[in-house]
Amino acid sequence: MPAPDLEIDCRGLMCPQPIIDLARRVGDVPVGGVVAVVATDAAARHDVPAWCRMRGQEYLGQDTAEDGVPRYVVRRTT
Repeated sequence: MPAPDLEIDCRGLMCPQPIIDLARRVGDVPVGGVVAVVATDAAARHDVPAWCRMRGQEYLGQDTAEDGVPRYVVRRTT
C-alpha cells in the first residue's frame, strides 16, 4: 500500500461524514496522489469504494492506522 499524501481522521464520525470529508479534501492532493480515510464507522468499508466508483477515483484498498483503526486508501485520478 502506498504511503498517503494526506490522511483524513474521521474517527468517531458517522455516515455520511467520512465521505463528505473525503470529497472535500481529495482535491488537496495532486492527481496521482493518495488519500487515506481513517474511520471507525463500519459503513465506510462500503462507502469509500462506492464513492470511488461513482467519482472515477481509484480505490486502492484497506489497511490499518497505527492504532488499529481501519484506513481506506484512494488514489486521485482526476
